[in-house]
Amino acid sequence: MAKSSKAGTRLKRLPRGKHNGVELLLIQSVDHVGQQGDVVEVKRGYAMNYLLPQGLATIATDHHKRMVEKHRAKLQEIQNARMAGLRQLADSLARQSITIEANANDEGHLYGSVGAPEIVAALKKAEFTITADQVRLKGPLKELGLYTVNIHLGHEVEAELKVWVVPTIAEEHAEKK
Repeated sequence: MAKSSKAGTRLKRLPRGKHNGVELLLIQSVDHVGQQGDVVEVKRGYAMNYLLPQGLATIATDHHKRMVEKHRAKLQEIQNARMAGLRQLADSLARQSITIEANANDEGHLYGSVGAPEIVAALKKAEFTITADQVRLKGPLKELGLYTVNIHLGHEVEAELKVWVVPTIAEEHAEKK
């Protein structure tokens, strides 16, 4: 009998929400419920049978809510610093101009094409670390000339990079002979 009264007391301590559900603080993001750190209200059975036993949520006490707010403030500071770094990188890329050599015919049409991997390699030589999926090309570059290429750095930070596609030096020497 003592066991059931103990369990009954534990159940009574679950905080009630506005809609008579159970208020929980999500430890991990749960689809169709909320994101990590959100205080959500769910039905008692869902809380007791799934969220709490699986370790996906905890009881939303005032202490837990304060801890989440402090954590969110720290995350916001980190995010602001990251955004400042991305903006600084975007400014550096906008001032940068890279040159890529490619084989071309007399009319300036490339035998191959210049794509994101070639741009990433040229940026790496200039000591910029960018991945190929961050380079936004409308299509491969198939002619000699100057192009403006968008670089997506993340979180709505974009940079415009000047890319010169020039004929290979070996071709120019061959033409002069």
